[in-house]
Amino acid sequence: MLNNKVCIVTGGAQGIGRCIVETFAKNDALHVYACDMNAAAMVDLETKYPNVSAVELNVCDRDSINYFIDKLKETHGHIDVLVNNAGVTRDNLIDKMTEEEWDFVSDVNLKGVFNMTQAVVPVMMEGDAGSIITMSSVVGTDGNIGQSNYAATKGGVIAMTKGWAKEFSRKGAQVRANCIAPGFIETPMTVDLPDKVLDHMKGKTPLGRMGKPQDIANGALFLASDNASFITGQVLKIDGGLVI
Repeated sequence: MLNNKVCIVTGGAQGIGRCIVETFAKNDALHVYACDMNAAAMVDLETKYPNVSAVELNVCDRDSINYFIDKLKETHGHIDVLVNNAGVTRDNLIDKMTEEEWDFVSDVNLKGVFNMTQAVVPVMMEGDAGSIITMSSVVGTDGNIGQSNYAATKGGVIAMTKGWAKEFSRKGAQVRANCIAPGFIETPMTVDLPDKVLDHMKGKTPLGRMGKPQDIANGALFLASDNASFITGQVLKIDGGLVI
C-alpha cells in the first residue's frame, strides 16, 4: 500500500507510534523514520525491519528538525508521509494546573506538530503530493475533566489541519492533511490504570472494549495510502463509538 513512500512517524518508540511504524514497514514503505527522544527503545525496530531507521529527535527542537528534514531530502528527494504522533499529558484541574504543565503540553502537542509540518510540507509541495496525519483525540473534539491543556492542544491540531487542507491545495498540489481522534486505547499509558477505571472506560464505549494500537495504525495506513487520495481536512474518529 505504501510502495516507494518515505514516511516519518514521531513518537515512534512505543504504543500507537511504534505500531504505526511497524504497520508502515510491513506494508511496503520505502523507508520509515521512527522519531523519538528515546532512540534506544527503537533499536530493535531497525533490527527487525530493514526499511526502518530510528532517529533521536525532539519535536520542540526546530534546528534539529530542519537538519533532519534536509538530510532526508538529500537522501531520497521526496517525503511522502508525516505522522505527527508525539504527545504528552500533564493532567490537572484548572484551578491546580501550573503554568509549567500548560506550557509543556502545549509545546509538544501543538507547537511540535507545527514545527514538524512546517519543515516537511515544502518538500511535499515540491513533489506535488503528500499525506500529513496528526493524532488528535476525542478529548480534542469533546473535552474532558482535568485536561484543559491536552484538550486545547488536541482541538488546536484539528483547527490547524483544516486550515492546512485548504492552504496546501490552493495551487493544485495533492498534499493532504487529516487527523485521527482515538478513543480509549490500550497503550503503556493505560496499562497501569486500576481495573475499575478501565471497566468504566469500556462501559462508556458502545463496542464494550478498549481499542488497540493496531486499530489506530490501520487508520493511519489508510490515510497515508493512495486509497485516501480524495480525503483531506477530515477527523477520523477511531473510538468504538464513544463519541457519536
